[in-house]
Amino acid sequence: MARYGQRFKDRAVARLLPPESAAVDVVAREVGIGSGTLERWRDDVLSMPARGRAWTAAARLEAVIVTAALDETGKSAWCREHGVYPDELLKWRASATSALAEPEEVRASPQATRQDRRRIKELERELLRKDRALAETAALLVLSKKVAVIFNKGEAE
Repeated sequence: MARYGQRFKDRAVARLLPPESAAVDVVAREVGIGSGTLERWRDDVLSMPARGRAWTAAARLEAVIVTAALDETGKSAWCREHGVYPDELLKWRASATSALAEPEEVRASPQATRQDRRRIKELERELLRKDRALAETAALLVLSKKVAVIFNKGEAE
């Protein structure tokens, strides 16, 4: 009997639940698991309280988009239907807005990227040179010890 990890199960079941709501047969074919197994996993998740279910990032974004045009009563009805608190919906909207509002200064310019690549190449070259010098020093040290042992052996006789 095959054992599946919790993350794998969660991803498969997330496809079965809203907002995607894919058909069991389609998901079963795509992930290579029997439809009965997927239905059992889905039933297990649905038997948990709605608070215990985790929303994926894509599902949270879609929820924000769907509820953006709704008035307060519509949002409340949507939240009751999907088991989400309106405060959570506001947090999701704030996090999506802040993620999209990052200043362009954070992004690297092509010139900075070129300079970074050039600096990385210089550092790699220097590191290689130092590695070779260290290997040469270690080899000389080993050879000098061998020479010392050979000549000390001849003096002891």
